Amino acid sequence: MSRQQEPRSERGSSPGRTVDARQLWSGGAATAVVAALIALAGILVCRWLFNIPVLAPRQDGAWGDASTAGYAIAAAAAALAATAIMHLLLIATPRPQMFFTWIIGLATVIAVAYPFSTAAPLSQKAATAIINLMLGAAIGSLINGTAARVIRRPAITDGSQPSYPSPALGS
Repeated sequence: MSRQQEPRSERGSSPGRTVDARQLWSGGAATAVVAALIALAGILVCRWLFNIPVLAPRQDGAWGDASTAGYAIAAAAAALAATAIMHLLLIATPRPQMFFTWIIGLATVIAVAYPFSTAAPLSQKAATAIINLMLGAAIGSLINGTAARVIRRPAITDGSQPSYPSPALGS
């Protein structure tokens, strides 16, 4: 099969590994919806239950202003960016999920710490940091879980056995 005939999802992947790009990006789109809903739910919970005006002044009400929609859209965009990062790692690096976990973990630390650099009241800083932590955990776990399902390894057809250790006792 020539490179032109090879399915796009299998081009450029590491030897012995192919990536189902359609399923990866479907999972990324679903993760984007989940992230937007987490952002919206987090803002509403903070405003309704705890009366903490996250991202908007108190007089804007529970739904806030355009910044609420902007935060949800940014959360969805972060999920799509994470999907792109994972796709790049899957086709270009060994142990892509390990690198992805570190990248998302460090990005989440930055997103959690950033609100504390603003002049907002401590309650707003803490509420925003908690929402950002939930977003990072959800995006990281959902994209990592999706990636685990989209990696395809070729079947062994020559009768040889894989070179990894045997699980037999005593070996």
